[in-house]
Amino acid sequence: LLPYKNPLEHEKWTYTSAQYNQSFDLDAVAESVGYPMYMKPFDGGAWRGVSRISNPEQLHKAYDESADMLMHLQASVDGFDVFARSLTIGPTTMTMKFQPDEPMHHRYAVEHNFLSPEAGREIGQISKIINAFFAWEFNSCECLVVDAMSPVASVHPIDYANACPDIAITSLHFYFPWAIGELLKWTTFCVASGRRPQLDLQTRRYFQIADDESLSYNAKLDAYEVIADEYFQTADYAEFCAGPGTHIDAVVAEYIKSTEFDDLLVQTVRGTYPAHEQEKFIAHFRGLIALWSPPVAP
Repeated sequence: LLPYKNPLEHEKWTYTSAQYNQSFDLDAVAESVGYPMYMKPFDGGAWRGVSRISNPEQLHKAYDESADMLMHLQASVDGFDVFARSLTIGPTTMTMKFQPDEPMHHRYAVEHNFLSPEAGREIGQISKIINAFFAWEFNSCECLVVDAMSPVASVHPIDYANACPDIAITSLHFYFPWAIGELLKWTTFCVASGRRPQLDLQTRRYFQIADDESLSYNAKLDAYEVIADEYFQTADYAEFCAGPGTHIDAVVAEYIKSTEFDDLLVQTVRGTYPAHEQEKFIAHFRGLIALWSPPVAP
């Protein structure tokens, strides 16, 4: 995290910074992170203010232009195969292949076998553990994956704080029915089971695992997941989904096929895209959502 280039106007800032701010060497900080890297606002979103930094000249230019945004430097992950975005609702995660350079309607690829089973499981574990640690129950996590189809793929979480993630029809398309159905199912489970928010995060339990030098990285993930499954009542939720939850799946499936849902889709597209593109995108999203099939009851 870097000090402001241009601090915000605030009566306490001058006194506080004079007392506590230490001078810093931007080039030394960058060298410790390593080129290439990214400079990003600490409160960023939608790629606002993000710069890829390959050399000291770009570093100073980006920092000078950051003005009153508080920035941080983030190491780059080069040579990755897959940008994965995992949407987690309660204990359940859907990991999707994400294409950030594409327009929004193409960013979520309808592709299912883009990760090895080991990489897919690790991303699912990371997503659930992060949410349980912070007591979040609706969040998305972004990871870069190197050698994505390998049993020893390298998974790098890069963004895991999206507490109101994008689940618009025009973004998720194919995955939208799953997201809405899972939100409905998890909410119903919370009401039916009397689940209450947990205010004490109990982070010491995670740190005890982290500090255990006898455990490998994967063993730590497994141990963290035990705590996460306890937090999310995963076994109880699985039992609910296999029982009363199947009715919710049927309700969602019926709704997705209804005229009411199609009207919502059309209305959303007409409110999102210019007139000359609307018919094309109505057909586009209708086609993708038609590919979705509801879960099969056990």
